[in-house]
Amino acid sequence: MEFGNRAVMVVEDHDFQRRMMLRLLKDLGVVDLVEAANGREAMEILTARATPVDVVFCDLDMPEMDGIEFISHLAEKQLALSVAVVSGMEPSILNTVETMARAYGLQVLGAIVKPLTLQELTTCLGRYVPREKDHSGYVAVKEFTPEDLKAGLARREFLAFFQPKVSFSTGELLGVEALVRWFRPGHGVVTPIYFIPSIELEGLVVPLTETLLQQTCAYLLAWQERGLHLDASVNVSMLCLSDVSIADRFNDIVRKADCDPKRITLEVTETEVMSEVAKVLNVLARLRLKGFGLSIDDFGTGYSSLQQLSNVPFTELKIDQSFVKDSPEQPRHRTIVQTSLELARKLNLKTVAEGVETRAEWDLLKSLGCEQAQGYFIARPMPGPQIPDWAQLWQAPEAQ
Repeated sequence: MEFGNRAVMVVEDHDFQRRMMLRLLKDLGVVDLVEAANGREAMEILTARATPVDVVFCDLDMPEMDGIEFISHLAEKQLALSVAVVSGMEPSILNTVETMARAYGLQVLGAIVKPLTLQELTTCLGRYVPREKDHSGYVAVKEFTPEDLKAGLARREFLAFFQPKVSFSTGELLGVEALVRWFRPGHGVVTPIYFIPSIELEGLVVPLTETLLQQTCAYLLAWQERGLHLDASVNVSMLCLSDVSIADRFNDIVRKADCDPKRITLEVTETEVMSEVAKVLNVLARLRLKGFGLSIDDFGTGYSSLQQLSNVPFTELKIDQSFVKDSPEQPRHRTIVQTSLELARKLNLKTVAEGVETRAEWDLLKSLGCEQAQGYFIARPMPGPQIPDWAQLWQAPEAQ
């Protein structure tokens, strides 16, 4: 693997450890390589650079400025694109620091427990995704006017992409999740992170969700004509669920498309089922009554997961990708995943793991009895017309 185009910084107060890491990085072909003995010195060097470094390997226990404070400054000043933690600290601390770095918006390449090895450095550098490639050609425009959003909806510029969901036990393609993309003329493809907040702020989330639902139903029928009988899931905001008419509106859309509501699962992020409880429960109960499935999305990341499972007639539990990621190496993540799956089985809920990105994660989740997998290890989101061709080429890892 070629790492000559990576700009890398090593921040380590121990001279021998720092020299060893620099030597290993040079052996891997890294040319743009800088070093610092502590966080304060690293900040001075990075601030003087014309561009951010790609990767920072950072110790945690350092004098003058510890690694945790350094990572926070690194992110706030946008002096690096990614970070890997190198430390002898206990795994629970490393896990907390990784989570903090992601919350700051940094790409996290992993945590290396000292003494490090060439293989671990290679693995970390291999995880790095350059910013210009991070969205596979998508653009990152952060602000839009209400008129832009309304015009985009009127011109049908918001299109559904679909990410496959497959069975762990058989490898069979079972369904897809609909994920919105904005094909804005003159601006390329805009991903949801850049427009969903504005959509919600301007009160446009209901028409956007209805648009996605219409497109999803149309594709389900088109795929069926090609021999693919799939189910689909669509994300639903709490802003939709607070509208008591939404159950009838969603049902009308699906019925007019000659589609069965039983083939549609509405994914509800658990942190969103928190306000206007009476209206939300009204809508969710009526959606179930009409046949729609309900998935508790991002399970384990909210404040009252068990209460939501008790109050809402969910049919599916979705394991959040933050717990799936590195679960083979992270005992705490693995325990949370295992406990969530056991809970789902006792409540008779289907289980889906999202964010499955490696063979190790696939193997672990399969061994723990998870039913469905979704993530880059299987496939990235794709336009609807590509699903049948992808299905013909797809092979589960065991069959490859």
